[in-house]
Amino acid sequence: MYTPLNYEQINIEAGSYNPSPVKPYNNKVFDFWVRSLFQRACSSIEAELLPEEWKGNIKNFLYYCLFRFGFVSVFYNANFGNTFQPSGLSGYNWYYQPSVSAVTNPALNETLELKIGTECELLQLTPDYRGIWDIIEYYADKLATLDNAINMSLINNKYAFILGARNKVAGQALKKMLDKVNKGEPAVIYDMKLMNDRTDKAEPFQVWERKNSLKDSYLTTDQLRDFQTIINNFDTEIGIPTIPYEKKERMVASEATSKQMDAQSHATIWVECLNSSAEKINRLYPNIRIKFKLRYEPEVEDEQRNDDTDRNV
Repeated sequence: MYTPLNYEQINIEAGSYNPSPVKPYNNKVFDFWVRSLFQRACSSIEAELLPEEWKGNIKNFLYYCLFRFGFVSVFYNANFGNTFQPSGLSGYNWYYQPSVSAVTNPALNETLELKIGTECELLQLTPDYRGIWDIIEYYADKLATLDNAINMSLINNKYAFILGARNKVAGQALKKMLDKVNKGEPAVIYDMKLMNDRTDKAEPFQVWERKNSLKDSYLTTDQLRDFQTIINNFDTEIGIPTIPYEKKERMVASEATSKQMDAQSHATIWVECLNSSAEKINRLYPNIRIKFKLRYEPEVEDEQRNDDTDRNV
């Protein structure tokens, strides 16, 4: 159901999800993932039919408005023809749906107050008149945070020998020996006099041993696995079919079917909402034809057939 909110209420609602403490990631990294996930989300829905004048870069603007705001107002304007714009909503009808769309644009001399159903129609992505930017930011937040952790892990995984020398001569000898090792010499020989210093009977060399081996503290592989899991979860949210790569054994048909149904749940609602609202637009403006479809259609029947064949072998 449509819930009207004023500016202050919108800020309170946005702040309840995304408050402003110090974040453990770079804002540019977060912006990168928002941009990347937005483009990934756009790939899940394909426009089968669009007015010719809406294609190209105008189509890109249409997708941004739909995913960002959840809807656009479609109307006819004497200067711009059949067009669409992001807009504000107000009023109620009998079913508590918005009745008026307010369109503002620098190219207009005044705000257009259009009556929905007669002077304009809404092209909706979601039933609740909201975009999916909350989904995009939710996963961008996690990916940006994990991205920073992976960078720290890569740095911490660099472990060199930490050696101590009793004097300058021993220190120079250690450097020379390590140089020869790094050059690939099969045998490194040092002067035994270093081990029999008459002025100091203590060991000339000291080695700091790391308690845990590098392999035991190597977290990058686990983090990269979690990284892929987050992306897979996002794909499931937006309608890109995916199979968990961490599952080693082959998934049976019922598991594959369940995963595909899960991945199509949101995208199916979005396409149905787009096409349902597009039908109203097509009726109000007969020269406009709009239709959307899922880009990734499920292939459950083929997987079921292959699974049954494998079981009969």
